[in-house]
Amino acid sequence: MRRLLAAVAIVGLVAGGVTSAAGATVDPVRGEPGYSLVEWGKCTDPTLLAKAAECGFLTVPMDYADQAGRTIKLAVSRIKHTVPADKYQGVMLVNPGGPGGSGLVLSVLGSLVPEQAGAAYDWIGFDPRGVGSSRPALACDSKYFGYNRPEYVPSTAEVERAWRGKAAGYAKACAAAGGALLDHLRTTDTARDMESIRRAFGEEQINFYGFSYGTYVGQVYATMYPARVRRMVLDGSVDPRHIWYDSNLQQDVAFDRNMAVYFGWVAKYDSVYHLGKTGAAVRKLFYATQTALGREPAGGIIGPAEFTDVFLQPGYYVFGWQEVADAFAAWVNHKDPDKLKALYDRGQPQTADSDNGYAIYLAVQCTDAQWPESWQTWKRDNWRVHRRAPFETWGNAWYNAPCLNWAGTPGTPIKVSGAQVPPILLVSETQDAATPYAGSLEVRRRFPRSALVEGVGGTTHAGSLFGNACVDGAVARYLGTGALPRRVKANRSDKQCEPLPRPDPSAATRAESRPSGLGGLDLRRLIGAR
Repeated sequence: MRRLLAAVAIVGLVAGGVTSAAGATVDPVRGEPGYSLVEWGKCTDPTLLAKAAECGFLTVPMDYADQAGRTIKLAVSRIKHTVPADKYQGVMLVNPGGPGGSGLVLSVLGSLVPEQAGAAYDWIGFDPRGVGSSRPALACDSKYFGYNRPEYVPSTAEVERAWRGKAAGYAKACAAAGGALLDHLRTTDTARDMESIRRAFGEEQINFYGFSYGTYVGQVYATMYPARVRRMVLDGSVDPRHIWYDSNLQQDVAFDRNMAVYFGWVAKYDSVYHLGKTGAAVRKLFYATQTALGREPAGGIIGPAEFTDVFLQPGYYVFGWQEVADAFAAWVNHKDPDKLKALYDRGQPQTADSDNGYAIYLAVQCTDAQWPESWQTWKRDNWRVHRRAPFETWGNAWYNAPCLNWAGTPGTPIKVSGAQVPPILLVSETQDAATPYAGSLEVRRRFPRSALVEGVGGTTHAGSLFGNACVDGAVARYLGTGALPRRVKANRSDKQCEPLPRPDPSAATRAESRPSGLGGLDLRRLIGAR
């Protein structure tokens, strides 16, 4: 999956979110005998400080097959339950997706659950190995997403050579930066880290809330440690049948469909944007503008590749639709590049170590499973899909192309099974492009005690806890009492909800929809997959 940098730029939010553990206290409660406990220090992230969170590090083996060997440290945070002891429901681990998303700040998520259902849990955020504040954190080349990159579609042999060389160079930089760590960044390693966190807190079972790629982490953990699962919410489920090469090709088709929906929305508000009165007209203008930017980049820096990346946001979420349309209109109607540049910079910062999320994305996906070793296979498959879905296919291909030269050794995906797992809750909107709806149906099939809540017709990815009362109410009931919607016998969702609403730019107030309850924290920047 191509991780959404525009919505999941968490590393910039929370890197350095924990002070040094020197002089820190060790968690005094319930850790299993002889097992490493959390070394608590001070949170430095403002949101965590405002919520009175605790932050620290947990030492784990880099290689679980060599328990006495090299160790690494996981950055963790905790916001404790506020209910009486007899109402306490245990720890709730959270993973925002990616791979490569930082979850340290997501211990605040409990305050978003309606009906105070989150108050009965200790919410545990953590940066997966190699991510954010965990030590070491992998970064390879912070300028990789600099301006004026080659266009994505390899229309000439020169463009193809440029991208292949660029991707191989990034893989080489990661080999130098990551060394032996690159062989220990698979999803199974993260699942073992979650088990280490459980043991460190001395809990018999854990609860888990996973978004996007985080749903695959949850699936793998539940398969490896079914007796340790109490409750799980999986929002935007990865299809375990397609890890990961095929899932990217399927994503390309889904994003093309969602862009057609978005272009239709822009056309609906032609009185605001003046970009075309039909979806087809807006689409034609998009590709014409993309071509023109190949000759003369906007502001001298936003070419066709950067332009495409700006438009990824509407394929993932209804949030941001107005911002992207505003930027498109500013350029087309006034030749003002500033809004395009601002959106690109938000998604692709080029500060020190800002490629951490991308490096970990590759480290996980390139080694969870073997990718095709022949470039000719990639070339054939991506041209085939491009003919049907031109918006994102080649951009996604080059995003993943370092896997051709990746230094880490590929493994074999675990066969996901939920046959022994307690009841879990699944959430998805019907036209989720990043994790297509078929994946949620497949996970529902493999977890026979699960129930699936569907935002019917929606295009938002991993959209729970964004204020949809129907969806969030189901989450609250499940977390509060364990109650799930009644499971039907057919291969479909068990509860249907309206999707998250599309914005109305013609309204008197054009403020973008934002989740509430986090003191201004924009949840969109914390959750997703690319």
